Amino acid sequence: MSEYSDLVRKLRSKNASSVALQFPEGLKRRAKEIALSLKREGFSVIVSGDPCYGACDLASDTLPIVDALVHFGHTPIGNPGPKVIFDPFSIDFDPEILDNALPHLTRETIGLVTTAQHVHLLPVMVRKLARLGISARTQAGSRGCGEGQVLGCAFGAARIPSVDEILFVGTGIFHPLGVRLATGKRVVALDPFSGIATEVKEERFLRQRFALIERARGADAFGLIVSAKTGQQRLALAEEMASRCSTAIVVLVREVTPEGLVNLGFPSYVNFACPRLAYDDQSRFPAPVLSPQEFEILLGEREFSAYAIDEMP
Repeated sequence: MSEYSDLVRKLRSKNASSVALQFPEGLKRRAKEIALSLKREGFSVIVSGDPCYGACDLASDTLPIVDALVHFGHTPIGNPGPKVIFDPFSIDFDPEILDNALPHLTRETIGLVTTAQHVHLLPVMVRKLARLGISARTQAGSRGCGEGQVLGCAFGAARIPSVDEILFVGTGIFHPLGVRLATGKRVVALDPFSGIATEVKEERFLRQRFALIERARGADAFGLIVSAKTGQQRLALAEEMASRCSTAIVVLVREVTPEGLVNLGFPSYVNFACPRLAYDDQSRFPAPVLSPQEFEILLGEREFSAYAIDEMP
């Protein structure tokens, strides 16, 4: 049980006997292992099986029936209350892998960002880059992000003054693409497990989003999707944008699904829930799902040349 001893101590400090566990999709495979480990320690355990998109998406329906909720994989946003424990689930990698990024870097001073799983290694990465002759600068982000941490909906940690190049260390393409679009700076992405380093290019993504906006242009009505989840809700923004379009209707939902959009029947949607829904899940949806910024382009209020990635405040 040593791997989870810190979590056990935190639970016992809250005098918790019953606990709910919540995991993002990439960590759900650990649910059985962790739940059984806690059960052996004497806890009554419930696992939330619903989708989870981030710290903004707490399994709040479990709070009335347990003494504590453990949310894995993310850092806190706002004040979730005394019954919630955040476990970012730190994942280690060999910092020597940063050697692979060196041939792709063109500046001696760069910005450095990563995700919640690797922020604990940030000082180690800074020291390693210094040995390679690279001065790495970091700063705290928005929405509760710590030093050097970006979210899929918040890239404040990447907006580092006097830096023209940014190194993102982590898996996947969405985070570094978001950094590129949010900052306009050159971005190198390094996967710390495969060792593959690449410069991030946004042209293909922008072509796809331009085509999507053009598909939506012929729609005779727009459903403006607002999430009922507290950490994702942007009702005021949706209502304000609906007032600027006579065929836009606000739709409040708990979970955004392809089936739900089919049943609603709008020929196009604008997403005010988790920003990644419009980007990552577009292929699953039956109709174009635009970001608020893309809707502004469609309405003629923003030029496509001023394209901006959607971020939560």
